[in-house]
Amino acid sequence: MTTDLALFIGLALIAIVSAVSMLVSRNAVYSALFLVLNFLTVAMFYLLLHAAFIAMVQITVYAGAIMVLFLFVIMLLGTEREEIGGSIRWQMPVAIVLAVGLAAELVIVIFRSAAGVQGQIAALPESFGSPASIGRLLFSEYLVPFEAVSILLLVAMIGTIVLTLNKGKESR
Repeated sequence: MTTDLALFIGLALIAIVSAVSMLVSRNAVYSALFLVLNFLTVAMFYLLLHAAFIAMVQITVYAGAIMVLFLFVIMLLGTEREEIGGSIRWQMPVAIVLAVGLAAELVIVIFRSAAGVQGQIAALPESFGSPASIGRLLFSEYLVPFEAVSILLLVAMIGTIVLTLNKGKESR
């Protein structure tokens, strides 16, 4: 077993445990902190792929800015614990069947890829994940989606400002 594979398996276990802990935790602050841990492990996956720029963007944008925003909202709204009511009868059997199906599919994919890809892994280009290659892709092949996201963010900002102004008038 190579060092990269051992590191990948360790990080994958941390990512899975933090994701499950985020979902199972009844405290919203703990859930947000488990999500931060999950974002950090995703950044480590990017580092394993030698994409340092994408890893730093992952940490800065997601683990930094967005999680600070989430924590501020959680702190402002309160952290009362949510009591889970009675579940629907058919929910548990359907969840078990779907989980078994997903696990079976995962095992099939792992064994097929392990049998057919022995020694055929292509090396990544040297410029993979660099700011120049990302910018080149964003402004050539993905220009329309990039501009659509920018318009969507602009509309969201304008909507937030309008909602805030209307609430300000009502409180006066």
